[in-house]
Amino acid sequence: MPSPFPGMDPYLESSIPMTVHTQLSAEIARQLAPQVCPQFLALASERLVPEMGGKVPHVSVEIRERVTRQIITAVEVLTPTTKRGRGRDEYLLKRRRILTSTANLLEIDLVIEGERVPFSHPLPPASYFVILSRVEERAICEVWPIPLQQPLPAVPVPLRRGAVDAKLDLQLAFTTIYDVCGFDRAVDYSQPPKVSLTPEDAAWVEDRLRTAGLRP
Repeated sequence: MPSPFPGMDPYLESSIPMTVHTQLSAEIARQLAPQVCPQFLALASERLVPEMGGKVPHVSVEIRERVTRQIITAVEVLTPTTKRGRGRDEYLLKRRRILTSTANLLEIDLVIEGERVPFSHPLPPASYFVILSRVEERAICEVWPIPLQQPLPAVPVPLRRGAVDAKLDLQLAFTTIYDVCGFDRAVDYSQPPKVSLTPEDAAWVEDRLRTAGLRP
């Protein structure tokens, strides 16, 4: 069954967040790889992030120069773990290292719960965000606020200065993993989502599920 939502599915945030993150990161690498070759590589990179006394795997995507293996752009899909507690501390440290390097940083935050990344100005109200920091414009970020009701955007992925950006179609990536992995069977749409929604968003979710025949 296709997702009942036009963009991100809020039910996945509380049901199988790490699986969604891992699959989405892998799909992002697959989508970018043919666009950036032959000069660059799109590689998945795994590390362990602290979580409640243990550690959980976290997958990032790195665009690297093919010969030197220098990181050109880091793509981070945030998770509940990287937005709370020690996991957030670890991520913010990594984030500072990237932002003081010669690499671009693309952050994809499809998680309603938890703390957003620190910003010099308040972000506009939205359920999700994509934030791009280009190395040549480090003091300025490009921000895509994404309401729950809208599809995920297609965003640029910068390469070398002067090179044409690659394009990441986030909605295509999410739809692909939702369908291939059968995420509709991993959640219970008969119950309210276990995330903090505004009254307007909660009512919209109920209406979408009724329209899709998933609620009486």
